[in-house]
Amino acid sequence: MKFQKPQTLQQIATLIDTTFIGDENFEILGINEIHVVEKGDIVFVDHPKYYDKALNSAATTILINKKVDCPVGKALLISEDPFRDFNKITKYFNPFITSKVSIAATAIIGEDTVIQPNVFIGNNVTIGKNCVVHPNVTIYDNTFIGNNVTIHANTVLGADAFYYKNRPEGFDKLISGGRVVLEDNVDLGASCTIDKGVTGDTTIGKGTKIDNQVHVGHDTKIGKKCLIASQTGIAGCVIIEDEVTIWGQVGTNSGITIGKGAIILGQTGVTKSVAGGKSYFGTPVSESREKLKEMAEIKRFLKDRK
Repeated sequence: MKFQKPQTLQQIATLIDTTFIGDENFEILGINEIHVVEKGDIVFVDHPKYYDKALNSAATTILINKKVDCPVGKALLISEDPFRDFNKITKYFNPFITSKVSIAATAIIGEDTVIQPNVFIGNNVTIGKNCVVHPNVTIYDNTFIGNNVTIHANTVLGADAFYYKNRPEGFDKLISGGRVVLEDNVDLGASCTIDKGVTGDTTIGKGTKIDNQVHVGHDTKIGKKCLIASQTGIAGCVIIEDEVTIWGQVGTNSGITIGKGAIILGQTGVTKSVAGGKSYFGTPVSESREKLKEMAEIKRFLKDRK
């Protein structure tokens, strides 16, 4: 999530009431999670296990809960609770804005796009040309939709990420400040849910077609010309490369990659990253040919025991 204009280290430290290490005029351009950080970003870290990863990431400002040596060319914000203070920054620069109308005045809707009754379109949404949005679709703030996109009834674009910190008093939510991006020629079936990124974009690539009742988690990147069948659940931060086919009732772990041209057969649990150009089946996932051989061997073994 980028700020509308650059901030200084001193300004951010004042906002969240923390001390800092570095030049008070050190430039900060935005905030991001570790897997999408860029130069100019703040990243937060609150566990020693991940200190080195955060300090050595592309982020140039680290919001951290311990005084450590500051890497050259970077700055530190020292906080007793980086998770809490990261939320403060998100809320300040991307506050929730209530709506009293079905289609926000700031929404941009392209030529020849059809919006059916009972659709909600939030603030700063962009919808391209020649799209069809069917009844009861909900499109949250800041969503970007390309040209020639079809979205069927009851689909929701931009709900919050499922991301919580377990505290003694209960689960504390990490506030989502990202977007959903649908590129050109995407089709979404009925009752799909596409969660926004925590700080970046959840993206569905050009020409991808998604069946009914599919869930896509936060910050996932789906490539071009993919086919995803119904009741598939894709976790957060997954990378699905171009021309992947995923059949019904597939589930994935978070943070994995499915390679270009892979085929995931129905009811598979994709528990790890898999290479492209192959077919996969089963839980835990393996190449479908090997999995079917295993199942045949087990069947033969059980038959021989009788």
